[in-house]
Amino acid sequence: MLDNTDMLILKELTKNSRITMKELGENIHLTGPATSARVAKLEDNGIIEGYTIKVNQVKMGYIVHAIIHIYTQSTNHQPYLSFIKEQAQFVINNYKISGESCYLLECKFPSNEILDEFLTDLSNLVSYKLSIVINK
Repeated sequence: MLDNTDMLILKELTKNSRITMKELGENIHLTGPATSARVAKLEDNGIIEGYTIKVNQVKMGYIVHAIIHIYTQSTNHQPYLSFIKEQAQFVINNYKISGESCYLLECKFPSNEILDEFLTDLSNLVSYKLSIVINK
């Protein structure tokens, strides 16, 4: 069970996972070693699964952000999953979901032309509904 201090640690690490244990401890009113022990315990218990960075996709050249609802035409999803693996440079997330569609695919593309090529190849495997992200 997480206590208030654990929740504060998670909140601070969510804002900045590169913070030092000393700085984190100062923010939550613990010593650096006590904070480090708490973080290690959260990692050991699987609460903290890893640390990531946030990349600005536009500055990386990916100006088109697409959300695609995927509708498979058969129970064999392997052709679609293989295609997504081959197109990994464009895929941000691929969620298997319940509800209206089978998968929710989040992608980034450097241009509408590349998106169009991707969708043309995708349409050979599944049906889809495309939405373009305007603003986050």
